[in-house]
Amino acid sequence: MTASPDSATTSQVPDIQTARTPAPATPITQDVMTIPRKLPEGPVNLVGLTRPALLEALIAAGTPEKQAKMRLNQVWQWLYHWGVRDFARMTNLSKDYRALLADNFIIELPEIVSKQVSSDGTRKYLVRIAGGHEVEVVYIPETDRGTLCISSQVGCTLTCSFCHTGTQKLVRNLTPGEIVGQIMLARDDLGEWPVPGAPKDETRLLSNVVLMGMGEPLYNFDNVRDAMKIAMDPEGISLSRRRITLSTSGVVPEIAKCAEEIGCLLAVSFHATTDEVRDKLVPINKRWNIETLLNTLRDYPRLSNSERITFEYVMLKEVNDTDADARRLVKLISGIPAKINLIPFNEWPGAPYQRSEPDRIRAFADVVYKAGYASPIRTPRGEDIMAACGQLKSATERARKSRKEIAQEAGL
Repeated sequence: MTASPDSATTSQVPDIQTARTPAPATPITQDVMTIPRKLPEGPVNLVGLTRPALLEALIAAGTPEKQAKMRLNQVWQWLYHWGVRDFARMTNLSKDYRALLADNFIIELPEIVSKQVSSDGTRKYLVRIAGGHEVEVVYIPETDRGTLCISSQVGCTLTCSFCHTGTQKLVRNLTPGEIVGQIMLARDDLGEWPVPGAPKDETRLLSNVVLMGMGEPLYNFDNVRDAMKIAMDPEGISLSRRRITLSTSGVVPEIAKCAEEIGCLLAVSFHATTDEVRDKLVPINKRWNIETLLNTLRDYPRLSNSERITFEYVMLKEVNDTDADARRLVKLISGIPAKINLIPFNEWPGAPYQRSEPDRIRAFADVVYKAGYASPIRTPRGEDIMAACGQLKSATERARKSRKEIAQEAGL
C-alpha cells in the first residue's frame, strides 16, 4: 500500500544526493498475472470494458454495426450512470436486444465479504475478487466530500518497512473491472446511484477517489488507466480527473505516462530526505533515488495540467522527524508546486516503528509551513478497524499468519 487518502486533505542541510548508476533495463510493468488475461468462455462481464472494447463486444454478440455506437452509449449509461445490473431494466432497449445482451453478457462486481464501520464513520470493505483473493477498500466521509481509497493489486511487491500491506506478498494485478468495481460497490452501499425520473441531485457522497490502497498503481498501469477512464467518463460515473489522486512510491518511468494518459492528481510516498533513510523505508528508492524521482516530478504539473503534487511523509519517531529533515525536505522540493501531507504513523501488529510525538510533528510542520508549503497534519481515520494509512491487509492473509510471523516479516 502506498498511502491512504488525505482527510482534508541531523545535520547541516546537504546538497541533493548524487544520482546513482542506473539499474539494468528491465520491464517496468511487473510480469504479474492479471486474471482473467483474456475474455472467458461464455458470458462476458461488461464491467471494466473500455468504450472501444465494449463496442467490439457488442458487435461480436450480434449488434448491427449501424446501431452499435447508439447501443454502446445506451448500455454504458445504464451501467455507469444508473448503476443498473439487470438487462431487463434497460427499458430504452427492445426486448429482443435485452435478450441478446442477457444471452451474451453478465454484469458482475467484486463481492463484499464484510463491512466494518469505525467510530468516526469510516467504512472498510473486505472485497473478494476472482480466484478467491481479497483486497480492502476504505470509504472516508467528511463534511464536504467523501473519499474512497481503492486497491490496484492483491498484496504489494514494494515491502515498504512501515507499511502493513508491504508484509503481504504480491499475488496478482487487479483487472480494470475489479478496480472500477470497487467504486461501484461503494456507491451501492452508499445508495448513491441516481433514480430514473427523480429530481437531479448533484450531492456526492463519494466525490473523490484515491489509488492509495493495496499495491503500487504504476506497476499495474494499463489496468489502472482503463479503470480510471471509465470512472472519468462524463456519461457514467463522471468523476473529474481532479477528483482522482494516484499515489506512487516512485516508479519513475511510468510517471510521465500517468500525466499524459490519465491526467489525474499525483501523490508521492516520499517519507525521507536522504537516500540512506529512504532506501530502508521505501526500497524502490534503490532503483530510482531521490534525485532521479524529483527530476521526473518537476515536469508532472505541466504534463498533467495539475496545480501541484502532494508529497506524503509518514512521521516516524527518531527516524525521519527532525527539524533538519524538515529543512532538507523543503530544499529538495524547491521549485515544485507542492503540498506536504504529514501522516502520523499508524501502528500495526509487529510494526518496527513508533509514531512521532505530537509536539515533534507540529514542529516539523512549522518548518515546512514557514518555507511556504502547505503542511497539513493528517487526522488518522479508521484506526479502530485497521483502516488507516499503512494498515490495509486482506483478512485472509492476516488470518494465515501469527503475530510472530508478521513481526518476522517486518524484520524484527
